[in-house]
Amino acid sequence: MDFDRRGALRKLAGAVVAEAAVPFTRPGRNPPFPDAGTDANAVAGKGSEDGHERFMRMAIERAKDNLAYPFGAVIVEIRTGEVLAGGVNVTKDNPLLHGEMAAMNDYVRRHGNRGWSDTTLYTTGEPCPMCMSAMIWANVQRVVWGTSIDEIRRTGIAQSALSAREVAASAGSFYTPHLLLGGVLADRTDRLFRKAQQRRQYAFPNPEAAGQRHEAETAGGGRRLPSGRGDVSANGSNGAGEAGADLPRPDRTA
Repeated sequence: MDFDRRGALRKLAGAVVAEAAVPFTRPGRNPPFPDAGTDANAVAGKGSEDGHERFMRMAIERAKDNLAYPFGAVIVEIRTGEVLAGGVNVTKDNPLLHGEMAAMNDYVRRHGNRGWSDTTLYTTGEPCPMCMSAMIWANVQRVVWGTSIDEIRRTGIAQSALSAREVAASAGSFYTPHLLLGGVLADRTDRLFRKAQQRRQYAFPNPEAAGQRHEAETAGGGRRLPSGRGDVSANGSNGAGEAGADLPRPDRTA
């Protein structure tokens, strides 16, 4: 890990947080973190193009590599604004590889398992408990997302009832993030998820048809989604070395 847990406890016990971090509340309440009602660029301290919206646009571009489940993420260095890594949902290959997890794996490949506390992770959809927990253990200090868990559920993708803020609050004894911010470019990310729902419904118009996904995979073939991005092979590639539009599946593939 990027930091020793015991050392982190000692450090956090006496730390004075210089930014907008505030004490957690218990899960089930509303932790007082910046939310969709907070001006994202004011929090970033930067202009429109150089603030959170700029990097959310990059996450959206990543998400377009999986138009059925458009969970894309980028990891950015806080001080310089350099984009250090990125990823898109590839759970067709590995159930752990939600968009955020894919981006974190990409970060480790490029930079090693260090420097997490100096980064912000941007993701098109609110992190699930698994992804948020991974960011907690890595000590990612800033997490920014577009579409909320509730809205993702309304587009037909199953979600845990725990919000990212509630998961973070449960680790309050050793994790104090500087920023948890939702709703950035939510109009665009919401639209992305609604269009993805339409694509999944078009590809598999009835629940029984979802079983065809497994048959297609075990046969080693690909299926075409109405995305214009071509066939997707059994390993999730679109033939150009990039993660392609994944096939529909009934579970949460963030």
